[in-house]
Amino acid sequence: MNRRQFFKRGLAAGSAAGATLAFRPGTGIGAPGSDIEATCAKVKTVMLSMQRHAWEQGVAAQALLERGETDLVILMAREAVLRQWDDGRLGQICDNHGVTDPAANGEAVLFAAKVTGDPKLKAAAEKMLDYLLHKSPKTKDGTLHHIDDKPQVWIDSVYMAPPFLAVAGRPDEAVKQIEGFRRLLWNPAAKLFSHIWDDGRGEFERKAFWGVGNGWAAAGMTRVASALPSSMAEDKRRLAGYIKEVIDGCLAHQREDALFHDVLDDPRSFVETNLAQMLAYTIYRGVKSGRLDGSYRPRAERMRAAAEAKVDDRGYVRDVCGSPTFEAPGVATEGQAFFLLMEAAARA
Repeated sequence: MNRRQFFKRGLAAGSAAGATLAFRPGTGIGAPGSDIEATCAKVKTVMLSMQRHAWEQGVAAQALLERGETDLVILMAREAVLRQWDDGRLGQICDNHGVTDPAANGEAVLFAAKVTGDPKLKAAAEKMLDYLLHKSPKTKDGTLHHIDDKPQVWIDSVYMAPPFLAVAGRPDEAVKQIEGFRRLLWNPAAKLFSHIWDDGRGEFERKAFWGVGNGWAAAGMTRVASALPSSMAEDKRRLAGYIKEVIDGCLAHQREDALFHDVLDDPRSFVETNLAQMLAYTIYRGVKSGRLDGSYRPRAERMRAAAEAKVDDRGYVRDVCGSPTFEAPGVATEGQAFFLLMEAAARA
């Protein structure tokens, strides 16, 4: 089952871009004793070299934002606005049917608008917000679809849209969306999210507990919880509980090497790097904010070390769920970005 199903329409091969450039043991620049900032610089250069779709542009810009690289954030935001559709969707380089993916650019665009005072950037952020609120397809209860050509709700959306809603002045809608995604995709027994619900058929398109999908959820809820105003203390508390639950659900399936299988409860699926980075990021931010107690930090340190060991001498984070089809271990913009997000959170 392909995470980004629309890519299959145009790709007959190449299920893991860069997979032939296998990680060579002993060459990792993230090995103990290495200069981690030099590693981050290489990881960032690789990230910026990659072709990017809307969500990839957004997660890359967010990584730069959380690293404090204001000039680069502004440049990334301007590119997303250059490719904004008339309906408000940001960063659209092709018709990939994304509804929530374009909103991953929203926080960077809003930040750039505030820093520069550029009214065009401000207007672009407002158009993106208007699309989510008034134009995007939704379920009957108002939960955002992930794509516009099928009535489907994907766990990826937790990261893509609610954080922007929260910082754009609609924290109530951000929480509403998280509750909607959770209502359709959360499995309370497993403490994990399924991947895709088809609202038209009233059944799962993909029930599997996709690891990176749970990572998107954990990281997205983390950003929303951090952005909510103090007046929404009860919502903050509830989100903190949701975040802890999904972390615990994932950690129950952690391997001895601190990594995870692509489908968390399926040991036949490939071993994948990015979920470890996403959870480490979530834990670091959670401990710092007080949402998680300090006992989680050693788990984050193990995952961080495992991810650092996957960085090769050029700066590629190897064996993440690989673009462009996300069906095999490879490399991906989001894998590069979450390495940077993880490191920024670790040192915050």
